[in-house]
Amino acid sequence: MIMALLTSSSLPRGLKVLAAFAGALLCIGYLSIFFPNRFEREWKTVHTPQAAAESQGFTPYHQLPNYGLAPGRRANATFVILARNSDLAGTVQSIRDMEDRFNRHYQYPYVFLNDEPFDDKFKEHISMLTDAKVEFGVIPKEHWQQPDWVDEPTAEAWRDWLVGEGIIYGESVAYRNMCRFNSGFFFHHPLLQKYRWYWRIEPDVRFHCDLHEDPFVFMEDNNKTYGFTISLIEFPETIRTLWDTVREFTALYPEYVPYDNSLDFVSDDGGETFNMCHFWSNFEIADMDFWRGPAYTAFFQYLEVKGGFYYERWGDAPVHSIAAALFLPKDQIHFFDEIGYEHPPFTHCPKSGNNWKKGRCTCDPENNFDFNEGSCLDRWSMFMNGSIYAPPTLEQAPDAEVEAAVGAEVKEKAKENPVPVPLD
Repeated sequence: MIMALLTSSSLPRGLKVLAAFAGALLCIGYLSIFFPNRFEREWKTVHTPQAAAESQGFTPYHQLPNYGLAPGRRANATFVILARNSDLAGTVQSIRDMEDRFNRHYQYPYVFLNDEPFDDKFKEHISMLTDAKVEFGVIPKEHWQQPDWVDEPTAEAWRDWLVGEGIIYGESVAYRNMCRFNSGFFFHHPLLQKYRWYWRIEPDVRFHCDLHEDPFVFMEDNNKTYGFTISLIEFPETIRTLWDTVREFTALYPEYVPYDNSLDFVSDDGGETFNMCHFWSNFEIADMDFWRGPAYTAFFQYLEVKGGFYYERWGDAPVHSIAAALFLPKDQIHFFDEIGYEHPPFTHCPKSGNNWKKGRCTCDPENNFDFNEGSCLDRWSMFMNGSIYAPPTLEQAPDAEVEAAVGAEVKEKAKENPVPVPLD
């Protein structure tokens, strides 16, 4: 009858519209009465967050192969992601990879930090990607903004100089804020105080391989403190005085430098100069108790008062790397070959043993930054296997020889600007 009305040429157009609407209501009623489950399923396909994920080509986690929590204990650990609301798409990609490759089996929590509040869209999209606990925090302004005591005209002049040298982020104060925050403050954020271990993730990164072992538990069980996947050369223009400052600090506080350190990874001449090799800190699995401890606390405070985060462009990568190399025994630093990781433009793809096949990796082992020009992984490997000749270091010399080895001028320079350092 409704079809007859719709096809009748004598009816006004308005009546035809009403007839079509009535027909649609009758169809919906028919489906709800005779196919209730199907109707409910179709409705959910349009309106549930899970369906929204499916509509974008995602598979719900409970339908993925081998779904379920892995057996065994968990470490007191979290993922840490520094992001802005505008980073949503790249952050979704990073978290999706992490869940697919590892965390759907472990459900370690996530802590997201931003210098401004996250909006509801960001929170909703991120939260639907995981069954793990997710927390969103705001960074205190005093931990993020350039300190008032920094002389801005001087800082601006050096920023202009770096721009003229063609250095990436040479002009950016925000980038310097981030480097300073990651160097000295993130591990003090209230949302992170309850955790010991962290895995740093950034937007727009890829995790290419399945993980069959918990890296946090591995670190804990094997007395490791700092883990990395990529090591490379720093831009020397950005850290012109950093190594001189490091030498001043170690001369004043040699008790923080263990005998079996990694100085000869970061220096070719026993500590006279820095060879620019460092661990790329956009990937880190590390123990926050190390950053919170007396050696690193003293070290960061000494760097802070020098102003190099703003007068130059000291990055958290060389700062963390130098600290790990000098203040940790070398066996407490670990290279994660099995974690396939990409932060454009560089990729680490597993090559040792059957790590690539076991991890079902999507990266190409031949397209690998590990041993390319600019990578320091080859040097790390030689350092760890003892094939790099290690001359006596300043820290290894007897106390009576330290003065001569360091040089009177370094000692005097350090004493000119003493920094109060808490030792407990």
